[in-house]
Amino acid sequence: MNAEDWADAALDAVAEGGLEALAVERLARTLGVTKGSFYWHFENRNALLKVALERWERQQTEDVIARAEVEQDARARIDRLFRGADGSKRAGQLYLAFAVASKDPLVGSVVKRVNERRIRFMVANYTAMGLSAEDARQRAVLAYSVYLGTLQLRRDAPELIPTGPEFHAYMDYISEVLIPGFEARHRASAGPLLAD
Repeated sequence: MNAEDWADAALDAVAEGGLEALAVERLARTLGVTKGSFYWHFENRNALLKVALERWERQQTEDVIARAEVEQDARARIDRLFRGADGSKRAGQLYLAFAVASKDPLVGSVVKRVNERRIRFMVANYTAMGLSAEDARQRAVLAYSVYLGTLQLRRDAPELIPTGPEFHAYMDYISEVLIPGFEARHRASAGPLLAD
């Protein structure tokens, strides 16, 4: 059992029950270990929360952006970002749980940084497409709003999100609406946005 196992279990607990579900004894039972294992890796619950938030930020923001950055064209980068973002039910539960807990200084600073980083990346790419700074920012906020709304739908009304071949057509539609000059290619292998 290592610190990453604890961080993953912490993220699962937050996704399922919010920040209040992050309890050391409960996590130890879930992992089948003693509380002593926890204290081997972490000083306290806040230390675990910090590591879990860093892991969430890296996996759900920095890693997704890094995969999108391999594209040479700004349109392709945004499309890859859309398709590579994790829109699963768990991702929605986790983001929304952190957003609800954003009054906690540690959580709030990470949620703010994640939101700013995601929008900043989109603004840079929309600007690279030739949009003015104001138009790029508005388009990025709109695109991010669509993503966050989709997370909430995935959590609260998953039957509204298409699956299978309809999913790829849906992704093409999102890209056509939100990316100026985008031409749909129905790329089934592009990534897991809205995956189960």
